[in-house]
Amino acid sequence: MNEAQEKLVERLTEKYTAINQDVNVHLDGLVWAKQITYWDYIQTEALLGLQIQRTNLPDEMVFIMYHQINELLFKMILWEMEQVAHTENVTAPKFTKHLNRISRYFDMLCSSFTIMGDGMDVDQYMKFRNALTPASGFQSAQYRLIEFGSTELINLIDFRFRATIDRNTPYSHAYEHLYWQAAGKDYKTGKKSPLVQNFENKYKNFFLQKMEEYNTLNLWTKYKALPEIEKNNIDLKNAMRHYDHTVNILWVMAHYKAAGKYLDSGPKKAEATGGSNWHKYMHPQYQRRIFFPDLWSEEELKNWGVDNLEGCKKL
Repeated sequence: MNEAQEKLVERLTEKYTAINQDVNVHLDGLVWAKQITYWDYIQTEALLGLQIQRTNLPDEMVFIMYHQINELLFKMILWEMEQVAHTENVTAPKFTKHLNRISRYFDMLCSSFTIMGDGMDVDQYMKFRNALTPASGFQSAQYRLIEFGSTELINLIDFRFRATIDRNTPYSHAYEHLYWQAAGKDYKTGKKSPLVQNFENKYKNFFLQKMEEYNTLNLWTKYKALPEIEKNNIDLKNAMRHYDHTVNILWVMAHYKAAGKYLDSGPKKAEATGGSNWHKYMHPQYQRRIFFPDLWSEEELKNWGVDNLEGCKKL
């Protein structure tokens, strides 16, 4: 055994001794272990077996795979977000690194709408969508977690009710006034559509837990708690502005325009599969959803969601 191998055995012995394990047992296990392969590691067969169509229309497969890819990217975003949320005394460079990763994923999501927008025949979509009712992309739990992890709850409250809610408001009350409730709730009667009812039956208790967890760990609160020198880091500020603009204008408008291509294409405008008032629910000018409001000028806030606001200027 050469010197390099001896040092490697020493390191392995230290590792397993620290957890009360016999290093010899683990070394013997290596003798019998199978070689790793790409398909086993990625679980390719399982992954490719997850696309189950409800109709025989070919373009439904595009629709399914596109949304599954979205969910994988959402998981990657949450993975990066957690590394900021649960790091004590996070530094500006680390904060910026993870925000830039998150933004790259959302940049990818924004540009990907042409895959769905130009990758499905309108007549096929208008047929298979009826087999999906009342399901909707609205019911992405991971996307709601991204929102909870990005900003303080007040910035996710329906714009009409923000003046009545503060940090002392019970989470259950705040939940009933989140902006996306407008997609399927009659505020006069309190009645909710099957779209929202099904969503809440599955996730409401989980969401309430996450709302409380992220109350002090969301990106905006973590940023505001930084020392002034870290808070004024120009790279971090620009990373936050880029993320905010990308998610709440570019991503939303790309989704809005893709939906409009299909739902507004016929002689009679169609509802979303969940029956939501998607025009008002989705458009950024209506809800004025802004994760990091203090990082924007009065003029930028005034023009939030204007269609010709294509870029996010750096500070």
